Amino acid sequence: MKRVSLLLLLCLAPVLASKAQLPCDSIEASLITCSPGDEVYSLYGHTALRCRNFTRKADVAFNYGVFSFGQPHFLWRFILGQCDYMVLGIPWDVFIKEYEERGSRVTQQTLNLTSEEANRLWAYLVVNCLPENCKYRYNYFYNNCTTQVRDMIERAVMGSVTYAGDSSRSDATYRDLIHSYTQCYPWTGEGCDILLGADADRVASARASQFLPEVLMQNMEHASVSDENGMVRPLLLRTEILLHERPRAEQHGLMSPAVAGWTFVFLSLLLVGYEVWRRCWLWVWDVILLLARGLSGSLLTFMALFSEHPAVDSNWLVVLLNPLAFVGLFLVIRAAFRRSQTRWFAFDSANLLLFAVIFLLGMQKFGELIVPLTLAFAARPLSRYVRMRRATTKI
Repeated sequence: MKRVSLLLLLCLAPVLASKAQLPCDSIEASLITCSPGDEVYSLYGHTALRCRNFTRKADVAFNYGVFSFGQPHFLWRFILGQCDYMVLGIPWDVFIKEYEERGSRVTQQTLNLTSEEANRLWAYLVVNCLPENCKYRYNYFYNNCTTQVRDMIERAVMGSVTYAGDSSRSDATYRDLIHSYTQCYPWTGEGCDILLGADADRVASARASQFLPEVLMQNMEHASVSDENGMVRPLLLRTEILLHERPRAEQHGLMSPAVAGWTFVFLSLLLVGYEVWRRCWLWVWDVILLLARGLSGSLLTFMALFSEHPAVDSNWLVVLLNPLAFVGLFLVIRAAFRRSQTRWFAFDSANLLLFAVIFLLGMQKFGELIVPLTLAFAARPLSRYVRMRRATTKI
């Protein structure tokens, strides 16, 4: 980070020293779109703005996707949705080299800007890179590295921008858009489904869908600018591929969430059969399940109540996974040591039934893991009920 910052200062020092002369510069601005990578943070691709200032012999990629794991309390702030990203002007050679090594496709769309608009864009970006201006509160759906670039272009253009697709209708939801990029990474997609609530199932408008780099790139192809005199011009001059994507290695991960989930159900039913056959109670298994439900439920409940991340506060999964499992954990352990009965399983049956109603009503779309998990959890009250019935029949 320090090395890149030094390069930025060396590159932009003349500009910062004489911003009043910017309208005289010859500038070409381009939207840069990088194809998805294999890391979680790069699965959806990336967007940047490339500005070539021929007058000052500067070629800079303005990158709004810079963050640092070294920030104080980064993990805690990430959970709260309070991550601050920043914009950084990176020498083009440094920027493009990273994506060349990664094997990503890099597409350049040169903007059809007037001289005044290009200089306005350059001036805005330079000022935005100043230490007191460079940070912004990141929001994945509404304020990310792609929407920041789009908004900066619209701010510089002297007129209104109309994108291809503004008047079209699409049934794609935010969740659908995410799934289109996680198909080869099922566990990443499953994690997103677990964290995102019902708001992610809302249909995303054409503009809202532009939080994805490749969607913005596609919309730019037929975008136009209407000035105050009613003149219309295309927003792009040309499109070219600077780097071609290298074939990505085929993913050979662990079993899919669906396979893992149904394997878990099979194991749970085997344990139920063993308990019924041996007329015993494997209460340690209940402890493990309740501990897992309590820990995961605490995270989901905390994020629903306190996190600023979009769509996590409408997550109906908290009915299935919530901190009440810790109450059940206490009651199960107490009943096991006292060799007594507990009403926890009756309460949990009602809780699972409520979640089943939510699922059947379609109040939220859940991942492939949730139905098997629900059935595995339901196997515990079922085992308790069958064993009690057998004991009553014997008497």
